Amino acid sequence: MFDSLSGKLQNVFRNLRGQGKISESNVSDALRDVRMALLDADVNFQVAKNFVETVRQKAIGSEVIQSVQPGQQMIKIIHDELVELLGSTNAGLQLSGSPQCILMCGLHGSGKTTSSAKLARWLTKQGRQVLLVAADVYRPAAMEQLATLGRQLEIPVFLKPGETDVLQIAREAFDFAERNARNVLIFDTAGRLQIDEPLVQELVRLRDQIKPSEILLVLDAATGQEAVNVASHFNQALGVTGAILTKLDGDARGGAALSFKSVVGKPIKFMGVGEKPEDFEPFHPERMTQRILGMGDVVSLVEKAAAAIDQDKAMALEEKMRRGQFTLEDFMTQLGEMKKMGPLENLVGLLPGGADMLKGADLSKSEREFRRMEAILRGMTPKERQTPNILNARRRQRIAKGSGVQVSDVNNLLKRFDDMQQMMRKLGKMQKMLGKFGGKMPMMPGMGGFRG
Repeated sequence: MFDSLSGKLQNVFRNLRGQGKISESNVSDALRDVRMALLDADVNFQVAKNFVETVRQKAIGSEVIQSVQPGQQMIKIIHDELVELLGSTNAGLQLSGSPQCILMCGLHGSGKTTSSAKLARWLTKQGRQVLLVAADVYRPAAMEQLATLGRQLEIPVFLKPGETDVLQIAREAFDFAERNARNVLIFDTAGRLQIDEPLVQELVRLRDQIKPSEILLVLDAATGQEAVNVASHFNQALGVTGAILTKLDGDARGGAALSFKSVVGKPIKFMGVGEKPEDFEPFHPERMTQRILGMGDVVSLVEKAAAAIDQDKAMALEEKMRRGQFTLEDFMTQLGEMKKMGPLENLVGLLPGGADMLKGADLSKSEREFRRMEAILRGMTPKERQTPNILNARRRQRIAKGSGVQVSDVNNLLKRFDDMQQMMRKLGKMQKMLGKFGGKMPMMPGMGGFRG
């Protein structure tokens, strides 16, 4: 996500940090590179021009020129202006009335149906009683897709196969919602390969009937600047309240995200960062700016951990570690909790400097190592995981054969586990010593880990 833009901006920053003094000359050189980086990312031409001019006016002021660290001051100005360009703060959903309606719109293939289901899941976790409404009467597969996603997420879906009148579908959906105590209706509407007037007028009639609290435009981030042209057309016709950017996990250059707020005047509210239902996040301009500038996004990483890891399990594992009672069964549980947080590449990318760490790194090896360890652990019986000292040569051969690895791989895992247990025992002794003096040494589950 934004890898090319991020790399070019970081090159600019490296040059700025090396400047002992900031002048109009080196400001102009730096901003020329910034402007080219934005245009290469498919940012709207006028948006890029205005951004560079705003930064220039602030950068040549006496505050920067007289600064002790002018390069750092210049970087802060660019950071603050990027945050402003992306929308300043997170714009949450403004849901009012009962029932509350959300109208999803966008072009065909932008990800409306998947985004509708993801948003329904997100709202359900906020305590809302959601009903998904299949209002795409032109693509039968859309209704089936929404019904399938609804079953997977255990969220009810209202659909009327064969019905071609979206206004009738809406009327019956309201009745269904009232009977089943659903207080938020998400309408998944039809898209087209290109914007046409009949589609727009149908959406206008549906909007006027359901009176939605939110009209969310689903935009494919990979379409770049063209996505902003689409957004402008939809906004003029419907008055959208915000956008959902999809496919930000791909090779999106960032043009749509960086141009949308400035051109359309409406905020980006959510972003899709993967295909799974949980790969859906509120859009935070400050955090996105930090990612673009290579500063990481530790807050989002912590939120992912909090959402994925069972706190009761984590406390129980920590207590076992303190007492030196951590078993292979516990380690297998811990691996499962880590997998819930998503691919390793995504997690590393949220760390400060994570983008640089990913360059040239083959994280697929680490992923394969995780899968290999999990296969070995699952190849053991519960008794063997609880008491690994009973794993003689014969048992190890059986485990290796059953998990598709070599015996040496099983031996290696057990050796690592033994090393980790020894470290846990040492930490436990240190904890007891600190306890005598009223001190406490925190130990988080997984801090021992496995080397590599």
